[in-house]
Amino acid sequence: MSAVIDRFLRYIALDTQSDPESSTFPSAYDKEMAFADMLVEELHCMGITDAVKDEFGYVFGTIPSTVSHGDVPVLGLIAHMDTAQEAPGACTSPRFIENYDGSDILLNEALGVIMRPDEFESLRDMVGKTLLVTDGISLMGGDDKAGIAEIMTLADVLLNHPEIPHGTIRIGFTPDEEIGSGVDHFDVERFGADYAYTLDGQALGELEYENFNAAGARIEITGLPVHPGSSKNKMKSAVLMGMELESMLPVCEKPMYTEGYEGFTHLLGIRGTVSSATMDYIIRDHDRELFEKKKAYLASACEFLNAKYGQGTFRCEIKDSYYNMKDQVAPFMFLIDNVKEVYEQLGIPTRIQAIRGGTDGARLSFMGLPCPNLGTGGYNCHGPYEYVCVESMENAVDMLVALVQKFALPRSH
Repeated sequence: MSAVIDRFLRYIALDTQSDPESSTFPSAYDKEMAFADMLVEELHCMGITDAVKDEFGYVFGTIPSTVSHGDVPVLGLIAHMDTAQEAPGACTSPRFIENYDGSDILLNEALGVIMRPDEFESLRDMVGKTLLVTDGISLMGGDDKAGIAEIMTLADVLLNHPEIPHGTIRIGFTPDEEIGSGVDHFDVERFGADYAYTLDGQALGELEYENFNAAGARIEITGLPVHPGSSKNKMKSAVLMGMELESMLPVCEKPMYTEGYEGFTHLLGIRGTVSSATMDYIIRDHDRELFEKKKAYLASACEFLNAKYGQGTFRCEIKDSYYNMKDQVAPFMFLIDNVKEVYEQLGIPTRIQAIRGGTDGARLSFMGLPCPNLGTGGYNCHGPYEYVCVESMENAVDMLVALVQKFALPRSH
């Protein structure tokens, strides 16, 4: 088994799901801190003497430069330690499928969970590859433990092969990316990188420097409970008024009907009774003007319903989460060109695309650290149909080895 896969298997056996309802940082404090401790210990064992976990759970370390000439940038490589909430977070029973033949994959016989190429098109490109799949119940955790395993394996390779030329490399592992707070306490100045990449994409060959503008909205609804037998023209059901709000939003702007650069307003959940209800939305668009219009529309719909049912019935709070990094990365297009050249050198098809989501790199780019995103070889993240391609993860390490050498050349930046 290759080193990167061995690491990955150890990491995904740990449950590090972040918790959006938590008041601590990291949100899953004990679990994320324990993983951070594991990574620091591994970095120390490799010989990275300055590896440290800070009070917020960030893991930092330095791979020293092997070149003597000046004008070489400090390069950062970043991945996140937490996993998503859509399924159980510890993948304790992953399974290898060698020489995949392109057929349906039975993930869980007892539950009848089957992953079909007709539904998950990426499988069509995996014929002949070795896949690592879930038990049909849990997350794989490739988002983003694949990125962590690849960065850790790169560190091991470089430290054991000082003949490979590279500048100073800073490693950073963050908590709570999945709930949008991954860099809330990230000290860019302390990190000390001139430029960085997040390893938080999916298919090998992905190269992303555009992402959604993002906001979250919480709507609190106050109803008027009355005995249903005598409620005519009196009762105001909070949960039904919430459903009315949802019906006012454009159907064509729901995520299941959008792709590419099309944005959406997505109801994550509604819970409540006649007396009160809470609705949580996420709002996304690559275009900043359209993004602002989506937020304004949701707020105006709440205002309309307040006029209908009484002021204070709907309380709408909208908070921005992150913005499109494109304008922040555009002045540093060599970051994109270097990756494209490495992909071409290794025969990896380049897939430049806009992220229909976000990464820590989006916020870091606005904090002064230009930070595009790279693919890791994982697919179908955020659910039990997630899988990784073994060859792609191994090739991702080769890509990183070649990429850091590009930044050892004085004219590459």
